[in-house]
Amino acid sequence: MSEQKEREEVLRGVRGSLTSLIVWIALYIIVSAIINSVLPEVLRPMIDFKGLVLDPYGTYINIVLALVFGYFIIRSFANFMYWSMRVRYPHPTAAAIRSIMMIVGIGALLAGIAGGVAGGASGVALGGFLGIVIGFASQQVLGQAIAGLFLLIARPFKIGDYVVIAGEQGTVEDISAMFTIVRKDDGSIALVPSGMIVGSKIYLLKKK
Repeated sequence: MSEQKEREEVLRGVRGSLTSLIVWIALYIIVSAIINSVLPEVLRPMIDFKGLVLDPYGTYINIVLALVFGYFIIRSFANFMYWSMRVRYPHPTAAAIRSIMMIVGIGALLAGIAGGVAGGASGVALGGFLGIVIGFASQQVLGQAIAGLFLLIARPFKIGDYVVIAGEQGTVEDISAMFTIVRKDDGSIALVPSGMIVGSKIYLLKKK
């Protein structure tokens, strides 16, 4: 792909992801307003007539709305960050940033919903507790992704280099946010976690 075509693709990606982000936010606002304002007034006479109460279900409906639209909003924002980073960085670096945005965004969404449902001081405590739980659960994954992002930005080695990293010697075939793929001299493939590479010695060797 030529540089001009790649630049055009990146610009289309930025515009498309930004448009998607705006559309999902607008849809969430519109649907939420309809369900919380218009729909109760239409359904309340019928539901009250049958002896049912509508209000208790409002919380659950709003949770479902926040989960569904929140996911798509986070995904659109992560894609927007990906294409924005592609202006300066290659695909692996931008993809690592997108993955980090998704992990952090979904964790914040779940913690925010939990805090909002509980309400008040208990909501703050529950949201904080859930945030800590999610943080611990995703600590290793997020740490690997951040380490991979550091490698992609610093570029201590590149694809095709003959290296020794984390005790594995061979040719670098791919570098991603989570793993660096090394083809060893015997033809086997080693997937070296990014966290093991950062902070350890890296040897750049000449091919035999």
